[in-house]
Amino acid sequence: MIKQFLLATAALAFSSSAYAHSEDDHDTHKDFILIHAGTVLAVPGKAPESEQTIIVHDGKIVGIEDGYIDDNEATIIDGKNMFFLPGLIDSHVHLRGEWSPTSRWDAVLLEPGDVAFQAAKHAKTTLMAGFTAVQDVGGPKEIFALKRAINKGLIPGPHIQAAGSAISITGGHGDTHGFKDELIPHMQSETICDGPSECRHAVRQAVKNGADVIKITATGGVLSNTNAGTGQQFFDDELEAIVEAATKMGRKVTAHAHGKDGIESALKAGVQSIEHGTYLDAGTAAMFKKYDATLVPTVMAGMTVVDWAENKDWLPPNSAKKALEVGPQMQDMARTAYENGVNIAFGTDTGVSEHGKNAEEFTYMVAAGMSEMEAIESATTIASKHIGLEDVIGTLEPGKYADIIGVDGNPLDSIEELRNVDFVMKGGEIYKGR
Repeated sequence: MIKQFLLATAALAFSSSAYAHSEDDHDTHKDFILIHAGTVLAVPGKAPESEQTIIVHDGKIVGIEDGYIDDNEATIIDGKNMFFLPGLIDSHVHLRGEWSPTSRWDAVLLEPGDVAFQAAKHAKTTLMAGFTAVQDVGGPKEIFALKRAINKGLIPGPHIQAAGSAISITGGHGDTHGFKDELIPHMQSETICDGPSECRHAVRQAVKNGADVIKITATGGVLSNTNAGTGQQFFDDELEAIVEAATKMGRKVTAHAHGKDGIESALKAGVQSIEHGTYLDAGTAAMFKKYDATLVPTVMAGMTVVDWAENKDWLPPNSAKKALEVGPQMQDMARTAYENGVNIAFGTDTGVSEHGKNAEEFTYMVAAGMSEMEAIESATTIASKHIGLEDVIGTLEPGKYADIIGVDGNPLDSIEELRNVDFVMKGGEIYKGR
């Protein structure tokens, strides 16, 4: 039994450890997992520790102890040559699909079951890439079924915070464009609104549908097939009505926004975070700090659509033109935001880019001036707070979910290590590696 082993091994001081105390409530440790970790970054932003044992029980972190605890009753994971850190969090994904030349027809060609199975495939791919939590910010109701299925353990996937359908104006980014009039009513979202009253109703409808967060399209966007540009689309009174209604329903609001005017109007209205932020400047950055708001840059999405516009015949002319205008701005935007002290949460807009390649965004974040540690913080401690799950994920601390990833190299030396995750545990269950 472990107690005799503890008494005999004073050098490891088990008698005061979390693991030793755990025996007060358990006759054996056969239901424990001990990860022998060469290096552990338990709390991004703090120094990593070497030669540690991560103790997992009942899907949660029990503690992290110095040295390698040995126990023939527990499950031992040998990671002495690996670097472990909290599961990564992508604050901007679209699990329902993946962009292709035929994506615009999905709304009329796919049944709800098709969408659900497609989303389930992408959820598993995301998890296996080391992203144990995501915020899905725009898509059909199937995302809520996917979330429930994952939470029940029916299928593998990350923790999901979901917006469902984005709130948009008639003719705006988020509305349906480029199809015959007869088709549009069958493709249109129920959260299209005009005027403060309709916008309040759209928020309430989104919450009724299951939204954890309210997503709005404050400006035009690249992939909407319209030449309406990328500037502000909601009026200020509509933005204020959305935020007021969301607040009364206990929800935060995040805004798709490219144009400086739309970003700043959204921040003034009380929107808590901005997705993309393409044309922000130093003055806009000061507003982020004034209103304690967060930026989700999604630089990879900008690089992706530029490639499509230049090398693939995927986009209609309206979208291709906007892609070539918006995409090249995004790396400079991320640098401006970082240099001016904006709070940045990791997000990719995956679904535009390929699922499973989310970690490529880290390369752009480091290119914008972030250190490797800061980039990791953006996808752990900062992102967990941004999506409202900081009490249960984001660090490897006692009581939090055992969402743990491992890599063979040191991502603090090269962020590229996170593009090839070797070990994935979510909620104490191992999905990749051993």
